[in-house]
Amino acid sequence: MMNTAWPKVRLCEVLQRSEETVELRPDVAYRQITVKLWGKGVVLRGILTGAEIAASLQMVARGGQFILSRIDARNGALGIVPPELDEAIVTNDFPVFKVLDNRMLPGYLGWMCRTASFVEECQRASEGTTNRVRLQEDRFLAREIPLPPLAEQRRVVARIEGLAAQIREARTLRQEADREAEEMVVAMAHRAELAAEEKAKAGWKRTQLSKLIEFVDDSHKVLPHRSYPNLGIYSFGRGLFHKKPIDGLATSAKSLRRVKAGQFIYSRLFAFEGAYGMVTEEFDGAFVSQEYPTFECNPRYIRAEFLAAYFKPSHVWKDVATGSQGLGDRRQRVQADKVLAHELWLPPITWQNRLAEVHQEVGSLKGLQAEIAAELDALLPTILDRAFKGKL
Repeated sequence: MMNTAWPKVRLCEVLQRSEETVELRPDVAYRQITVKLWGKGVVLRGILTGAEIAASLQMVARGGQFILSRIDARNGALGIVPPELDEAIVTNDFPVFKVLDNRMLPGYLGWMCRTASFVEECQRASEGTTNRVRLQEDRFLAREIPLPPLAEQRRVVARIEGLAAQIREARTLRQEADREAEEMVVAMAHRAELAAEEKAKAGWKRTQLSKLIEFVDDSHKVLPHRSYPNLGIYSFGRGLFHKKPIDGLATSAKSLRRVKAGQFIYSRLFAFEGAYGMVTEEFDGAFVSQEYPTFECNPRYIRAEFLAAYFKPSHVWKDVATGSQGLGDRRQRVQADKVLAHELWLPPITWQNRLAEVHQEVGSLKGLQAEIAAELDALLPTILDRAFKGKL
């Protein structure tokens, strides 16, 4: 609920529908914009020539104007057009309004439209059958909102923006901490500052992966009545993630491979993009297709934590994919024999044990950072709620 002490106005008193259009020319490039859900902002959708756009007539959006999606306003797809997208174009499905800034600041509306109560007003102004629910413009413009004087609006906007800046800074620091922690583990796996002679003196050995890891195939016949927990591997060395379980009745796969914690795994399809990783405890017992070769590490010589860190830099997975003769193609699958044939500098197991300890510490840090990230994500809605109740 908004602050009831502030005078109320209907949205039609502070918003004026813009009817500015442009006739597209086939040889001219135009910026198209879209509005992201849940108050995530107005962003560039793409740049196309007039010949590539189906409709020859488009609406023109101006910086500082209010824009919404008829279809998804009820899902928070509304916001203020940023200055850098001035003169971008949109279809009629994205009504654009001039904000009458002698009564309401665009920045004030920009923050207000991200509140749950404002989105609820959009939901009340929307109607239609399933998949055809659209915002009814006349009903939307008839909705009332509390509106303080301009001086109070400026104060509220300044307060929100100051707190939002602190949240962004905290989020940036968290991301930097994650990145630096990851870089530390990768540096331990490569010791790029040491020359070959120095590595050899420190007990590192040049060897082939086939001598350290072994391909394993714990395949199981797919049963139609079962559901199989599934995983995927992010590209660019970003680790594993949970995928939707595989329905035994729906899949065309005849068999699936079960993985267990401590194994090294990669995607044959996306190895060119660094889709390598280690199976951690949370993925133990998951199933993957035959496109995901898995390997057991010989604990006397090598740890999966080391391998996961070693495979993060692009030069490693590019070298594995192309091979020593410079062969390889992005459309080809990287076969297990190429991975096994890869040569690397192997550090002593004592160093790998230390790396594993640091890896665990980094994992704990990431867990803490994830909790902080969730708290930061929840903080801004709380701030907005208080701001428009007159409590900020």
